[in-house]
Amino acid sequence: MNTFLEQVARNIISKYGTNLARIAIIFPNKRAALFLNETLAQIAQKPIWSPASITISNLFQRYSKLTLADPIETIALLHKIYNQITERNETLDEFYGWGLVMLADFDDIDKNLASPKQVFKNISDLRELDNIDYLTTEQKQELSKFFATFTDNPSIIRERFLNQWSKLPQIYSAFQNEMRTRGLAYEGMLYREAIQNTELCTEYEKYLFVGFNVLQKVEQQLFDNLQKQEKAEFFWDYDEYYLNPNNESGTYIRRWLSRYPNALASDPNLPTNFYKTLAQPKNIQFISAPTENLQARYTTQWLRDGKKLAHGRETAIVLCNETLLPTIIHCIPPEVENLNITTGYPLSQTPIMSLITQLIALQTEGYSERQKAFRTTRANSVLRHPYARLIGPEIETLKNQISQNHLYYITPQPNTILQPQPHTPDKPSPLLAYLARITATIARNGAEMKDPLFDESLFRMYTLLTRIEKLITNQTLQADLPILRRLINQLAANTTIPFHGEPIQGIQIMGMLETRNIDFRHILILSCNEGNMPKTTSDTSFIPHAIRKAHNLTTIDHKVAIYGYYFHRMIQRAETITILYNNSTQGTRESEMSRFMQQLLVELPTPIQRSALKAGQKPISLTAPTIEKDTRVIEKLAQLNRISPTAISNFLRCQLRFYYRYIAQIKEPDAPADDIDNRIFGNIFHQAAQLMYETLLPRQIITPDNIRQLLSNPQSIDNIIDQAFATQLFRQPPGQTTRPKLNGLQLINREVIKAYLLRLLRTDLRVAPLRVIAHEAPVSTPITLTLEPDSQTNSSPTRTIELYGRIDRLDEINIGTPEQILRVVDYKTGNNPAQPLKTVDEIFAPENIHTKKSDYTLQSILYSLLLTSQTSVDNSPIPQATHPSPPLNPDIHSLNPESRPVAPALLFIQRAGSPDYDPILNFAGSPLLNSLELSEEFNANLTATLQNIFNPSLPFAPTPRLTDCKHCPYRTLCGR
Repeated sequence: MNTFLEQVARNIISKYGTNLARIAIIFPNKRAALFLNETLAQIAQKPIWSPASITISNLFQRYSKLTLADPIETIALLHKIYNQITERNETLDEFYGWGLVMLADFDDIDKNLASPKQVFKNISDLRELDNIDYLTTEQKQELSKFFATFTDNPSIIRERFLNQWSKLPQIYSAFQNEMRTRGLAYEGMLYREAIQNTELCTEYEKYLFVGFNVLQKVEQQLFDNLQKQEKAEFFWDYDEYYLNPNNESGTYIRRWLSRYPNALASDPNLPTNFYKTLAQPKNIQFISAPTENLQARYTTQWLRDGKKLAHGRETAIVLCNETLLPTIIHCIPPEVENLNITTGYPLSQTPIMSLITQLIALQTEGYSERQKAFRTTRANSVLRHPYARLIGPEIETLKNQISQNHLYYITPQPNTILQPQPHTPDKPSPLLAYLARITATIARNGAEMKDPLFDESLFRMYTLLTRIEKLITNQTLQADLPILRRLINQLAANTTIPFHGEPIQGIQIMGMLETRNIDFRHILILSCNEGNMPKTTSDTSFIPHAIRKAHNLTTIDHKVAIYGYYFHRMIQRAETITILYNNSTQGTRESEMSRFMQQLLVELPTPIQRSALKAGQKPISLTAPTIEKDTRVIEKLAQLNRISPTAISNFLRCQLRFYYRYIAQIKEPDAPADDIDNRIFGNIFHQAAQLMYETLLPRQIITPDNIRQLLSNPQSIDNIIDQAFATQLFRQPPGQTTRPKLNGLQLINREVIKAYLLRLLRTDLRVAPLRVIAHEAPVSTPITLTLEPDSQTNSSPTRTIELYGRIDRLDEINIGTPEQILRVVDYKTGNNPAQPLKTVDEIFAPENIHTKKSDYTLQSILYSLLLTSQTSVDNSPIPQATHPSPPLNPDIHSLNPESRPVAPALLFIQRAGSPDYDPILNFAGSPLLNSLELSEEFNANLTATLQNIFNPSLPFAPTPRLTDCKHCPYRTLCGR
């Protein structure tokens, strides 16, 4: 492939030899200089004196006495001047967008050497403003953002418009004076000042301008001056295809070829018709795709096709939409050894930006002046950030403190990140210093990672923060806290992080502007839609289009022509060209291919292949793993000496869930520190109920009058609820009297719990007199299981484990009446009650755990059987039951010393309001008043379930019922 830079290099060496020390080569951008220098060395085949490679911007900066100003300082100074002259008091946040437009106008005026007085005079004299009918709705909306009191009254709009624009000459003049006083300039101002320098471009004997297209007036004057001195040569890159007067891509090349002759014109080997020559056929393909992500994923297939990987730097991926970069990076196949990324990574998408945002939130709305403490949600957002561990060793301590003490507020910790910064809304400098310090600390502590993106993003953020702080301190920038937050976001969005690497090696990933002057054999262009190529541009300007055109300022027509040239020049020498575009429909607007693609379809004689990408509709495989009971698992099972009804229910629901929780011992994720999940809510209610019966009601017989008296004074319940919150949610030790402050959601939950307690009292009123024997009573019994026979000894090993649990409440109701019953009551605060079951087999049927809440029934019956004189478990292997029952532990005997029949009861608080509500378990169509009636069948099923848990030949298998996986905390582990 004969590239443009190869032609330039051959021409330079043929004219000037290898001593190029007095030659300066001027480029529009830096990247082409690197490629040309390497090409010069390859063509010379011997040591050479390298020429000076300079960008046009650096050339002007060399000969100016002014320094290019920092963009933040520039907009801050313009804002200050604007408010002084207009006598307005607009905040920087309000001014920022318009300030950028105003600065762009000033820059355009200077680069095109227009007279600011004449431009602004013409604006003031415009008679078009006598009638605003020519303004579109969108233009009126844009004006309304600037005019605080916008109305549809034409005379008011005209008056305010002229009043503002009449002051633009003063703003322009005062702004330039202020910048010049400081020795600073924006780019256009610096160019204009440099072009007046009589010593401009006297350093070198020859200035070679390579690969330019559009030229502004300052550049034209530079070219003219050097041309008169016979010091300039011009190397234009073009094709006869767009020299056609009707092709907008060649608008500027056609203009400059006669004024600044092409130094390559005499080259006999110069091909100028790449699009039509048969000597270099092109393989052009247009591909449509419904999403941007699908286009990025196609990159992998495209790179692996043909010799694109082997050709390395001759292969380029060009992003018309540069936000695709993060996705593209993850789609590069592993066999790509060298990769060079020329477009920058957005600072706004880096982890440090998210941390800065969270730190600002922590120090502002995250800190309560009244409580003198931080809100835990904001603190957790910072402490759980990936970079938090690099701030200091105290981070883990703070995280543990919060997780163990469920505090809504956490008091400041000296010398840690949880220390309030003494800033005020109108003086945010201390906050900026705090953010910069943390950024520097993270950079130092993470230096050993040797991650270039990490290092560069922290450096950019630190520079941004310290720059803003300095401007605020010296009063150049006036910004309160809300403005500062938005300003940081805006600046981060406009800041990119360059990737460091060897630019002339490997696959190239670049934006459209980086392709200038460089040719590639294979090109993949992504997101080449109208709006991306050419970029959606508008004449957002204070200067009307007619005035801009009259003074040869930049207009939207220029921008389209510039992008047209970039597009056609990029593909003119390529052999393989693949262009993707989005064809999805959004509302009533359908995405369409770029106008340049449509132009190729009409004008290019080379056939263009067209195809479409479609997302593969493959069913997601939900094959969860099966855990075999190998040596390690059996060892873990041997350590499982106790088992609860909840664990048994989990095994029936899903054996894999049982394995994750009780064998692998993977804990379920905790709820947010200041949140109340179902488990914590239930714990608070249980403890409040226990305290209510133990402290507010008689310990022996509770009469109806006792309950009515408590119902008539519901305020007496408040203290026990607060005590339950303190111990269950905030982990306060017993006896502490200071209660943590509740947030809004917690206060709502508090009222719900109070309503539930009152409903519980009304339910008990219907069965009084009653006696509450115990609350939260632990019960347990040993169980000996006969396991699968050993294949070598043919003997059946036994295993003794402890079956344990905690009874919510044991009571005796209807005392003194024939209906007197001993109950095991299980409180349920949820809204899904257990469904009536007809057989014991249904209790142990896995499908009923989710659909009929049979795990509730299993637990209540098991506790009832444990409290009878006969054990609920027959320890024989199925099907025989000949072994004697083990004795109950002393705790059980003390709870039911007379071995009376026990009725299982499930008290669903949300359903207890019905006057005929009876919590006693309904089984086989009638209340189950004596759990011993089910003892034999229940024992057989329970023993079989426990034997399956410990049977080494039976693996832990996932449930086949996907509905059970919806709320499982382990579903991500098994791919569901």
